Formats: sequence, structure tokens, C-alpha cells
Amino acid sequence: MREVLAFATADDVADAAAFLFVNLAAQAVRDRGAFYVALAGGATHLSCYRLLSAPLISSRVDWEKTQVFFGDERCVPEGHPDRNDDAAAAALLNHVSLPGKNIHRIPATERDGAERYESEIRGAFSIFSPSSDKGIPRFDLVFLGMGPDGHTASLFPGRASLDEAQRLVLRVDDSPKPPVSRVTFTLPLVNAARHVSLLVTGKEKAAALARVLLEDAALPAARVRPTAGTLTILADAAAVSDSKNPPAAGTSR
Repeated sequence: MREVLAFATADDVADAAAFLFVNLAAQAVRDRGAFYVALAGGATHLSCYRLLSAPLISSRVDWEKTQVFFGDERCVPEGHPDRNDDAAAAALLNHVSLPGKNIHRIPATERDGAERYESEIRGAFSIFSPSSDKGIPRFDLVFLGMGPDGHTASLFPGRASLDEAQRLVLRVDDSPKPPVSRVTFTLPLVNAARHVSLLVTGKEKAAALARVLLEDAALPAARVRPTAGTLTILADAAAVSDSKNPPAAGTSR
């Protein structure tokens, strides 16, 4: 199932994403005993994480039962300003009662980092969460962003990584934007999730979002189609401005 929620501003999108996070976390802990989430980078996501770090909101999340992963990472050393995990830590993870052992950073600077991260994901899921029929771990929530070219995570248009059907995590060395080397979730892992949330803000992404809504498979973001879950696209008014039939503010379709 796909739903599209349009909001006036990027701040409203961040607020809606935080609300979704809190609700899905509570549901996952209630139903399965743990909440598995994959975080993404980007300004709107960071705004969402800052909202989640506020005491009144963070107190609604059972952080002891939350397992945090990252949907992609740039192959740069820890502490580098381009690291998604460091940015998420500064905005959220360092400010809540999340045990360090529950934070799963991608060993992106290691040549076998993708293989190691896939193994870590499988091992973490074996503790609380049953896998799907195909043996693919099912995240409760995967946060994604989208670039003006329609890329999501570190899956870029026209790259062989889009057609990966076996591996759950890949190292890619052909990113069209620096750094060229990254580690990323593949589509089989993303599409196995119970819930995927794609945050899209800004006029520069409007043309790509219009193509995604038309399911143009040339764009990686358009290939995000959970097989037994829900895709929620959270967008601001600027991002839906090129859609022929944009949803009303705060509504879905």
C-alpha cells in the first residue's frame, strides 16, 4: 500500500515523520517486543530527529527495545562531516536513553563493510524478530530521502545496484556524486520492511517526485514498493508542485 501525505512546509514534514516514528515504535514493541528502524541522512530527517530528542516526545519511545541501523553510509572515517551516523547521533541518539549496543553503525571504511553489515543485521534480527518467508529481515520502519535525480539511500539511476536481487547490503563505488564509494541497503531489504517512509522536500525535487508518483521505474525511489508493508511519502507543498493531482495538505491518497 502507498499513501502520499502533503504538508505546507518541510518543518511540517519533519513533525509528521516524528509522529510516525513514535507510533510505529510503540506498535512494534507491543506486537513483537522490539522496534527495528533504519535512519537516513538529510536536513528534513535531522529536523525530525531533533524533534524526537525532545523529552516529552522521546519519553514515549522505549529506547531500550529500539535497534537503530542506517540505510546507507558514505565511505569516510567516523567523525567526518559527511557521515550519516554522526549527524544522527548529534541530533538524536546522544540525547536519549538508547544503549550503545543498540546502535548499529556501518563499517563503511572497511572493504568488506557491506558483507559485515548484512551479517550484523541478520544477527540482530535473529534475537527478537522473525524473518520473512524469503529469509529477509523485516524492519519496522525504514526512513528514506530522495535526491533531485530520484536516487534514494545510495541507489542511483542507471546503476547495476538497482537490480541486485540477492544481497541485502552493497558497497557501491560508482556514485555520481562524491564520495563515490558508499554502503547501502538494497531494494530487497528496503521492500521487505513493514513500513517505509520517504521524506521529500523542496522545489528542486518536484519533477522527480512527479515521476515517482507515476511509478517511473527509471528512478530508484519509484522502485520502493514494500511487498507486504506500507510506503508513506511525506512531502512539502514545494515538492508536490509538479504533480498533476497533488494531495490536499495533510491528507493521503
